[in-house]
This record gives sequence, C-alpha cells and structure tokens, in this order.
Amino acid sequence: MVKIYTTSTCPWCTKAKEYLKSLNIDFKELNVQSDMEARNEMIKKTKQGHVPVLEINNEIIIGFKQEEIDKALNNIR
Repeated sequence: MVKIYTTSTCPWCTKAKEYLKSLNIDFKELNVQSDMEARNEMIKKTKQGHVPVLEINNEIIIGFKQEEIDKALNNIR
C-alpha cells in the first residue's frame, strides 16, 4: 500500500502524485493541511512536518526522491 501525505499548495507533492500516476500506482492521499488526524499520524511516523511524505510498504520517504521511491516500489511489485 502506498500513502502520500500532502498539502494543497506543495509543488513537490504534485510531482510525487503525478509520478505515481505515471507508473499506474494506486495511492491514498492524506492532506495534512486539512486533516489533523493525518497530520498527527505523519508527525508521529517522521518526527517532522515537511511534505511530501510517502509511505510505501511501511517504508517512509520524506520528499520527492525518485530513486528511493522506485526502490521502495520494486519491493512491493
């Protein structure tokens, strides 16, 4: 399962979502700007408040790091 923690105004969040879509990867988006429960969950997992945060098969990736995303995705395909 892939989760992505985002905000509405984050350009890197948009890039990360577009990248996942280009790979036909289903993901659950959690907007931490409007969803306090998601924000608290993200901070608990990462100890920080920057987005995007991708959670791929329980692996946390902070920021749009394509190489790390690809590596994590290879582990779930």
